[in-house]
Amino acid sequence: MPNKEDMMQKMQKMAEGGQPEASLVGDAEYWSEIKLSSDILTDAVAKHVLGLVYTGMADVGETLQCICDIDKFAEDGWAKSWGAMACKLQSQAEDYEAKGHTQSAASAYLRASTYWRVMLMNYTDIHSPKVQEYAQSYTSCYERYLSLSGYPGEYIEIPYEGTFLPGHIYRSPHAEGKAPLLVITPGRDTWAEDTRWVYDEALRRGIHCVIYDGPGQGLALRMQGLTFRPDWEHVVTPVLDYALSKLEGEVDPGRIGLMGMSFGGFLNTRAAAFDKRFKVMVADPGNLAWGGQIKQRLQMILQIPEEQRPPFMNFMLDDYAWKQGVPKEDVPADLDRYDNSDVVGLVSCNTLVLDGAAEVQPGAAKQYFEALQCPKKYHLFDFDSTAQCHCQTGGYAPASEFIMNWIEEIL
Repeated sequence: MPNKEDMMQKMQKMAEGGQPEASLVGDAEYWSEIKLSSDILTDAVAKHVLGLVYTGMADVGETLQCICDIDKFAEDGWAKSWGAMACKLQSQAEDYEAKGHTQSAASAYLRASTYWRVMLMNYTDIHSPKVQEYAQSYTSCYERYLSLSGYPGEYIEIPYEGTFLPGHIYRSPHAEGKAPLLVITPGRDTWAEDTRWVYDEALRRGIHCVIYDGPGQGLALRMQGLTFRPDWEHVVTPVLDYALSKLEGEVDPGRIGLMGMSFGGFLNTRAAAFDKRFKVMVADPGNLAWGGQIKQRLQMILQIPEEQRPPFMNFMLDDYAWKQGVPKEDVPADLDRYDNSDVVGLVSCNTLVLDGAAEVQPGAAKQYFEALQCPKKYHLFDFDSTAQCHCQTGGYAPASEFIMNWIEEIL
């Protein structure tokens, strides 16, 4: 067996993506080098939430205060910090609503819903009944926001294999006649509503949108126990079928797009390969075989006795087992199923493959791009773009402009 200390140091380095130590603003050449926390997950999520500020889903001060309030020595430090902020804002929203301050209530409900979701992204007691309670709090806050704000969203339950997938349809108030439709798939750890930086900009451009939590994601995982599956065509096709039935007469069937972030970008490849109704696809970023580095990390974790692992390692392993729906020891082998090498050549729609200079898996998007046989475009967000991180985290404004320009030109 490898030396335990060497293995743990290597795992820590891999978990941190090879990034430099926490740096001050004055020491950094690019903003992505600035660390808001020495913990990689806290840093990444903080930048994601700060990126949502311009959509109204979060506030800078609230987000940074949540980071400050995390007790790093308490197992539930993350949950207590984000949960306290979510509770505070939900209470404020209820008070505003009771006093007739509708717009203030809507704003506070929206931010509360965000912090409830963030809380659950790193909730360590994944099998606690509290998970469903907090997920319901998020849902309640978000639906109150939609009701009070007038934002053009409608909650939907998409029929799926004897149950349903939760989601929302957003009708663009700027659509003219039969308009384009964009189907959006979130990533492994984020929720459908975290894609607002995409669907909000699409709505401004007259594009209807449908978002959803698929198996292994968001509410579908936490409320229904649905876990990931590699044959994602069996997920997206029912989503599109239902969206078209709800938007009957409102969508141009020749102008349908598909976009996925992170793991969602990987999963969408099979959907586009087998469902030819999609005219365009955005893979953000592109990835041909998901397992790779992740499988290597998990195999290393499994070689360390459970009682000797740092908490972040046990959480990582538990989280993958939960979302994949397999025992912990079977996770690395299960990841082998997530390989699109045999179907990528079947994708025929016009595809935009996104990459970033600070992506967590350098070279993966370019490999995916080269494997595609369809009309395609590769775009690297370099450091000067300020959207260089994974899925353009922290650079959502410039990223959405580029993505939407490309979609508008084709759809």
